[in-house]
Amino acid sequence: MAALRTWAPHDAMLGAVAPLALGVAAPGPVLVVDLDPEGPRYRGDGSLARLVVDGPRREDLAPAHRRGVAVLPNGGIDEADAAEVIDALVAGWPHVVLRAAPCRRPTGRGVVVPVVPLGPDTPQSTMPAVYQRGPWPVDRLLEGVVLPRPRAATIRSLLEGRRPMPCRWLRAWSAVWSYPWP
Repeated sequence: MAALRTWAPHDAMLGAVAPLALGVAAPGPVLVVDLDPEGPRYRGDGSLARLVVDGPRREDLAPAHRRGVAVLPNGGIDEADAAEVIDALVAGWPHVVLRAAPCRRPTGRGVVVPVVPLGPDTPQSTMPAVYQRGPWPVDRLLEGVVLPRPRAATIRSLLEGRRPMPCRWLRAWSAVWSYPWP
């Protein structure tokens, strides 16, 4: 599977953290690319917009190390304007996480992975998703991956650009890579 595209239309914080967690849980080197020009300000060298202006270098198109997460912030460019560069990145990296804008269901490159907060009012979906458990007990069968509650230190580490300590929550994200998404 070359690329997974996270989409979290109901929760901005979940939308910011999900691609980073999925990146940490990847089975090898991974590139996280933010496709939302109005998305979070991730830490990272360069940006997608800068790659479009300057053109990608050889070292941008493939991982330099056998493990780890590289993050490419958006930099203020629309996905359509960066399509050629995105395609080159997806072709060169063994694992890519694309962070979609929350405003509309994404189409195009990458398998769409909806990320949904799980609560008593979460609607039953006919499509599989990643469900983030909250403080409420929810006793129904859901299609997809159900995550345990994360620790605050894990979320803080991800948002600060540091590799978090291993935990149940990050291990649960690894199931997303092998799930049979439609």
